[in-house]
Amino acid sequence: MRLIEKNKIMTNSTSEQDFVKLIRENERIIYKVCSLYVSDTYTLADLYQEVVCNLWRGLPKFRNDSSPGTWIYRVALNTCISGMRKAKRHPKSDYPVEELSDWLIEQDNSLDEDICEMYRMINRLKTLEKIVVLLYLEEKSYQEIADITGLTLSNVATKLKRAKEKLKEMSNL
Repeated sequence: MRLIEKNKIMTNSTSEQDFVKLIRENERIIYKVCSLYVSDTYTLADLYQEVVCNLWRGLPKFRNDSSPGTWIYRVALNTCISGMRKAKRHPKSDYPVEELSDWLIEQDNSLDEDICEMYRMINRLKTLEKIVVLLYLEEKSYQEIADITGLTLSNVATKLKRAKEKLKEMSNL
């Protein structure tokens, strides 16, 4: 995948090596999104693999209307949400549930207990609130969050404000 301009991908000459490089550059983003949807049905590894497969399949359709990071967020979210819907229709409990905080600790041993607790609280929010907070913590602008989630700017602001209020209430318990 050659970068023509900053954040522009030329998809007609995509090589496997370039794709792997793009995935490695955005690995933490993919893991963070997937970690919000881990369940008894889908482990973190299953979701991650499904997202990467969908990114590969969708790469020829990528039109450079957004940055690769925004596109990756969108594909990851859509893949995870679809997986969650499938899991509700076909429940099974063959896999142990992995916790978001466990994954974060594995990835970065320098996280202190307060940050781990914050992620545990975020994991208790509703799906869309989790997504908005996660993107906010990734220092995405309201416009980028709106582009990724499909929400309006005012809806992003409202969801973020409500999520912050809920997190504040949780921390006071």
